[in-house]
Amino acid sequence: QVRLTESGGGLVQAGDSLTLSCTSFARTIRADSTGWFRQVPGKEREFVAAINYGGGVAIYADSVKGRFTTSRDNMKNTVYLQMNNLKPEDTATYYCAAGRAPTRAQERYEFWGQGTRVTVSP
Repeated sequence: QVRLTESGGGLVQAGDSLTLSCTSFARTIRADSTGWFRQVPGKEREFVAAINYGGGVAIYADSVKGRFTTSRDNMKNTVYLQMNNLKPEDTATYYCAAGRAPTRAQERYEFWGQGTRVTVSP
């Protein structure tokens, strides 16, 4: 079983930066790629970014492209989501998920973290 733990959420102001971390405590080929998703209460969870195990493939939602960057340090079993120029509409609970390949499709991810809350004030 792969356990994922997110950290780094918090309250920031619009224009600020924040880095989320997702640490895994086991490795399996079924969990080599990591995706980031976010959810606002009352809305569906949406794709944010994803990265493959080697770090050479990263994809982003149009809404965050150019502002968010995902990267990873496999020696630390940790994936990062660097969020710059945050906007109030980025306010959500952010989840990391692990699966076989980087994809926007959340059903392709087998393992999920518990989420970390990000609040961006105007």
